[in-house]
Amino acid sequence: MPTREEYARLPLAQRLTRMTRTADELAHAIRGRDSGALARRPDAKNWAPVEIVCHLRDIEELAMMRFRMMLAMEEPKVLVAGVRPPKPEEWGLVGAEIPVDPERWAEERQYLRCDAGAALAAFRLRRRESLDFLDRLTTQQWQRGCLHGTLGRLTFGDWAALLAAHDDNHVAQLERALAGKP
Repeated sequence: MPTREEYARLPLAQRLTRMTRTADELAHAIRGRDSGALARRPDAKNWAPVEIVCHLRDIEELAMMRFRMMLAMEEPKVLVAGVRPPKPEEWGLVGAEIPVDPERWAEERQYLRCDAGAALAAFRLRRRESLDFLDRLTTQQWQRGCLHGTLGRLTFGDWAALLAAHDDNHVAQLERALAGKP
């Protein structure tokens, strides 16, 4: 599966095509599975299939928030999921708080109790909104960017590469989890 860097070297259309097919791949993978199978973790550390679908749904919402910031502001800084920023005081953080914490989301939002079909429907809707948003960008707007805490400046095209690789990673993770493998 291509890395973010490899996706970034591909034509934008290929990145967007990858993003377009994710919801169908998830639907195919979970079709016919009962809620018990979808809530079964392969081990104590790795997420169950339903948690993966919920994670993708919530990350898509976060991505769209970033996209809107990129249009509204000049080079906004964005927080990195699962990472404490280098200068936490700039973000009003105290202690060991991680501001965007997917592990905390899984617990607090009770991903294991969620209906995988409903989470997939929400992901599909949010992804469609993201793709429609990206489709409306002008050539000039595609060059706008944000400052990512670990990756540096990212344009909309860079985000498409990052999301495409993120999708690949989690679709493969979901397939492993369904097979009972970490």
